[in-house]
Formats: sequence, structure tokens, C-alpha cells
Amino acid sequence: MDSGRSRTPRTGAARTRRAARPPRTARAPRTARLAALAAAGLLATVVPSAQAAGAATPTPRIDLTVLVVDDGGSAVEAITAELRGSGVPYRTLDLNDPGRPVVSAAFLSDTVDGRPRAKYQGVVLPHEAVFGPDSAEQAALVAYERGFGIPQVDAYTWAHPGVGLDYTSDGGWSGVLDGATGHVTPAGRAGAFRDLRGPVVFEDNAPAVAESYGYAGRPRAGYTSFLDMPAADGGRISLIGEYAHDGRRELVVTFAYNRHQRQFRALARGIVEWLTQGVHLGRSRDYLSVHVDDVLAPDARWDTVRDCTPGDLDCPGGDGAAGANPIRMTAADAAYAAAWQQASGFRLDLVYNGGQGEQWKTEHGGTDPLAARLIADRAQYRWINHTYTHPFLGCVQDTTTVPWSCAKDATGATRWVTRSEISAQIRDNLNWATGKGISVDRAELVTGEHSGLRTLPQQPVDNPNLAGALADNGVKWTASDNSREPAQRTLGTSSGAAKTVPRHPMNVYYNVGTAAEMTDEYNWIYTSRADGGSGLCENNPASTCLPAPLDTATGYASHIVPQEARTALAHVMGNDPRPHYVHQSNLAEERLLYPVLDRVLADHRALFADNTPLVNPSQRETGTELDRRAAWDRALAAGQVTAYRIGTTVTVKAPAGVAAPITAPDGTRRQLLLGTTEFGAAYAGTRSDWSTPDLLQNAVTLKLPTT
Repeated sequence: MDSGRSRTPRTGAARTRRAARPPRTARAPRTARLAALAAAGLLATVVPSAQAAGAATPTPRIDLTVLVVDDGGSAVEAITAELRGSGVPYRTLDLNDPGRPVVSAAFLSDTVDGRPRAKYQGVVLPHEAVFGPDSAEQAALVAYERGFGIPQVDAYTWAHPGVGLDYTSDGGWSGVLDGATGHVTPAGRAGAFRDLRGPVVFEDNAPAVAESYGYAGRPRAGYTSFLDMPAADGGRISLIGEYAHDGRRELVVTFAYNRHQRQFRALARGIVEWLTQGVHLGRSRDYLSVHVDDVLAPDARWDTVRDCTPGDLDCPGGDGAAGANPIRMTAADAAYAAAWQQASGFRLDLVYNGGQGEQWKTEHGGTDPLAARLIADRAQYRWINHTYTHPFLGCVQDTTTVPWSCAKDATGATRWVTRSEISAQIRDNLNWATGKGISVDRAELVTGEHSGLRTLPQQPVDNPNLAGALADNGVKWTASDNSREPAQRTLGTSSGAAKTVPRHPMNVYYNVGTAAEMTDEYNWIYTSRADGGSGLCENNPASTCLPAPLDTATGYASHIVPQEARTALAHVMGNDPRPHYVHQSNLAEERLLYPVLDRVLADHRALFADNTPLVNPSQRETGTELDRRAAWDRALAAGQVTAYRIGTTVTVKAPAGVAAPITAPDGTRRQLLLGTTEFGAAYAGTRSDWSTPDLLQNAVTLKLPTT
């Protein structure tokens, strides 16, 4: 069966990104003093000193918004992406905009209801002296940070005494960091980077390209290292740390990075926690769900001679069927899947076609050991309706041409699969599962090839009968292909209409059962015509061709598995709840999916602490998460959110019906009408939740721990 996934080369399949070197500031006088490590708590005092504020000055209000001073560099862009992706409000000050506001006391703070107000809870700078060390703007920022206790992140700088480090010439190191290993210090694990367990390895995806440059210096007085590496003399030199001086705190980062690199993704959550002192709007999780499509159905097999898939319309003799030698799981494959789940602690979603299973049984003597085994183990999986027989549910396809087109009636209008036909496919598959004792959430659906949704270029609009059929059957969440439609959208205009749940296609192809087949097809897509490939990678400016074809005997294990695991883990570490999808063929024969998943799971366990487990959401849960995020983003964009902290009390107000994502330290209590209760769920060493006011309340109020 056709997978419904894009067969074009994935964007940036073999591409690396070079990070820029930092702006250099003037060298400060040399000193030989070294700093002693000290654990730094996230929940720092934010009230002005008595001398600065006066005894009668009220405790200031700190608004839960971050100020980002942007120079267009990759480091600031990376931190901004993390703020945006986790739902943290921020304001950008573009240094390249000649009409930008001037940083002054009035820009940074004011008074609200007789109380001093800090407009920003944290500041992100490209480097420590971006306004110039003697400028009025720098002086205003320093006074603001000192007066209100506001942390500052120096997104990328170099090792020098002005940031609490010795010069690299004084026992430090500078150069390309590709393949280097950074170690989270005890102070880092006790503080903002408590979600990390193992070492942070810098990416080295292309040996000929310098991907990260950095400076590691010896800490001086006032500097606490969070990520370090060994020095040549056996000491430790720092790559990230906190520099406390002159009544201020700076997080100093001395290596280049961009938003996609694993070293940044590993550290991103901790940077935000440090910046916000562990109290902020927004939340993040490490999500991983894997949908296995076409369960009980056969999938067509790639032909390594003709370089196409018999059964596909673009393959000579193709008719849309599975071909003469299809790939289908066996009972042994099903038993292996159940055992693998138990051993790995990870649950798969089986996206099933009951009618295809019944057809297979009829064609094979009335028995189906695969179905029997899966049904016996049914409680071990989550099951998702994939329609009864996996038909195309968009327009009626005219397959007399390649590529296919939408058939027309006598008036020239598009012919569509009818509402009743779509409903029957949904209903019959649910009834099949019910009859087998399989629990299925009727609100979830994955149509065959994501059909019914618009399919460019042939079908630029949704099947007009789709939304009604989904409503008829109680479907609220239907899958879409993230490579085609990354944003969630609503289908139809009725109240409670279904929404899409974009899914990431994995480059473990639907039409292969062996590593040799997989590598052969991969070579066809990702090598040039001169090397015997299709040249698709040459035609797509967003892709990169392999320098040479992979060895079909070793290429899957040596190249494809690490790359696919790296891509999937990047989604996991990016707070992306969208599920990944593969096909039942990937659990059959040589069981190609497991090496990829084993690597993702192992790499995550090695990097993250036990307090940061993988979250395995259902399709409904993913849809709900994306829907909440969209509503939250709209409220922020409209300026409808008010959130601030006064001492140990946090107040959050959002529009009615909009849940606010909030993160706070362990020990935080939520204020009820009478008394308090523990706030949120524990994750990554903090507590967080999507929150709305309780009955008779107009805001969410939290009480932070005092110790």
C-alpha cells in the first residue's frame, strides 16, 4: 500500500550549519585569581536593596516577560526559538532597526499602582557589552539588573576577565569544538541544568566543516561553572557558567551554536530556567510517540532493479495494489513487538486496517496468525483507526495518467468520495475492533495516505464531504503529514469540528523489508544521476546529495540509522509533541525500525536525568497540546495575557477559556478559594501545568516556596 508520505529528499538531509564566531570586546587587565565552585539556587531574591529602595518601598512587581536584544546572530536566534517554542513571552529589541527604542530606565521599568515594576524578568544579550561598556544604554541596563535582581544571558562571548574567566592563553583553550565533550558540573546539576545526566557531546556531522567554535577559560572569583571540559594540565575550564559581580548575575556562554545543534538543544531548557529563575510562563516536555501505519495490511516492496515500487502508479505496470511480493508482519514479528515494548518501556501506536486483515484471512485459508497474535496482546498497544480497507478518501482518482488526477463529472466538476463512503470506512473499522475486544478512541483517526485532506498538486482543497463524515463518527483528531502541513488546522466550520494532528514521517520507508532494500532506495533518492541515483537531490535546492552511494550491506546501520535517530531525537528535544509515523513493514522481516528507536531511547536516557523522562502522548493528547499552544500564542500576540511576580506570589491572567502554561519550582502551591494545593506535575526538576482559574477566581495564583 502507498505510504502517503513525501518521496522527495528531506530538507537538509546531509547538511550541517556553521556557527559564527563571537564579537570580541577589549581585553581586560589580567588577574590570576580563580573562582571556587558554588551551587547557585534558581529562586534568587529580586527585591532591591534597602539602600536603593528605601525601607518603605513596596516589594516590586516583576513581569513574566523576557527582553531579547537581537543582533541577528545564531545564538540569540536559538534562545529566542526556545522561548517561542515553549510559550515564554518575550519582547525583541532589534539592534539592526534604526528606529528601535532606546534602552533607558523608562523603557525597562515604571510604577504600577504605586509599586515599582520591572517590565522584564530576564535579559538576553548577544554578548556582555553589546551597547558599549561606557554607553548610557549599558548603564541603564546595569542599574536595572542590579536594582531588580534581573539575570542576564550573554548568548555568545569569549573567555576574558570581563565575564569572570581567565584568557584562554592562561591555561584555557580555544578552537573548533566538533566532537568535543562537555561535562555538566555538580553546580549545574544542582541548579538550572538539573534535567541533565550525562555529558554533552558537540555535533560533528561533517568532518570537513567547522560546526562549533568555542573558548574555554579558567573560572575566576565570582564565577560558577555549569558546563566544563578538562584542561591540558588536568584542571577544568568552563564553557557555560554564572558570573556574579557588582550585584548582578550573568550566564556566560563561550561557544557558538544554532537552534538545531544537539548541544544547544540539550542545554536550552536549563538556559531558560536560569534566565527566569525557574518561574515563567511556558512549559516543555520531551515527547515521543510512534505510529505504526497499515497494521494488518500488506505493503508493496521496492524493486531494486527497476528503482520503483510495483503497484505504484509511477512504476511500470503499477495498478495501486500491493504487488506480487508484499511485506507483511508475521505472528513472530508481533510477538517480538510486544516483547520489545516490555524491554524498552516504550509503547507503540498500532494504526490498523481491520478490513485488510479480513481480506488477507480470506485469501489465505481463513486463518491469520498475525491478527490472532496482535489481538491476544491487544492491551499492550494503543490502537488508532486507519479506516477499514485503506481507500483514498479525497477526490475520485483518475489513474489513466501519471501522476493521477481528480476525475471530473459531465459538467467538469470534481468527483468526490461521498460522505457515506467515508463514514462507512470509519465505522466499519471501529466495529471490527469492538468485535475483537480492542479498545480504540473513536475521536482519533488516520486516513489512508492522509487522504481526504488537500493533496498538492492534484487536490488543492479538502474533500468537502470529509468534515461531515468526521463529525458523524465523533472524530475530533485526524492525522496529517507534517512534511506537507506542519500547522494544526480545523476541518469545517461547525462547533467542535475536527482538528488535524501533524505527524513526522520517518525516513524508514514503507516499501522495504530489508536493510539492503532500504539503502538501495535511499541511494536512489539521495545520490546524483552521475552516481546512478534519481537526481532528486540535485533538483531540490533544500537538499544535499550524498558524496557517494552507500554500501547496501552496511549503509543502513552506519549512516541511515544514526541520521534518522538524530532527526527524531531533535524533535524530542525540541518540545515537539507531534508523533512520528512508520509502517508495519518496518516491524517485519529485518525489523528495520528497532535500531532507530533503540538509539533514540538510549541517547535520551544517557543525556537526561530520571526527572526528565520521555512523554508518550496519544493522538488525542497531542492534538489537545497543539490546540492549547495555538490558543496561547494568539492570546500573547493580542496582548491579552498579564503575568507577574510580587515576592513569592505569582499572578497569571489570560482570556476566558485559554489555559496558561506555567512553570515554577518544586514546592510551589496553587491558591484555591479556600487553602492551597500542590501545583502542577513534576518534570525536569520543576513543576508545570496548563492552568485556568478555579471557580470564582479570575486569575491563577501561585505561592512560591520560601526556601
